[in-house]
Amino acid sequence: MRLALDEAALALVHEDVPIGCVIVGANGQELVRAHNAREQNSDPTAHAELLAIRAAAAKLETWRLEGATLYVTLEPCAMCAGAIVLSRLTRLVYGAADPKAGAAGSLYDIVRDDRLNHRVARTAGVLASECGELIREFFRGKRAEMPPI
Repeated sequence: MRLALDEAALALVHEDVPIGCVIVGANGQELVRAHNAREQNSDPTAHAELLAIRAAAAKLETWRLEGATLYVTLEPCAMCAGAIVLSRLTRLVYGAADPKAGAAGSLYDIVRDDRLNHRVARTAGVLASECGELIREFFRGKRAEMPPI
């Protein structure tokens, strides 16, 4: 998770929400890292998880990421949780919960939904306070930049 936090900080360079992701292969070796790039790419789908899943699939030359673990600093949204299931990742580890948009236990639990054809083992709350503080600090800064109404 510390590597994912380091990666999250890179999103700040292009003023994006600091969320970082690392995927580790079945052999325990790091496959890829990614951070949010929505602002940089002008792409609403450029979430850290999706970028990492795409890069891991390209690196392994398969869309099936069985045996791999995805580490991310914030609980995945519905889009990312769906991609985690569809890519057949074995395990998800996340830092801070997202009570407003989380789809791995907070609002929804897409990654463990018995109605889907694949379920993902989930570990929540790893370095949660550090992960959450990075995001809270980012939004405090954004609010401070806003002109008074």
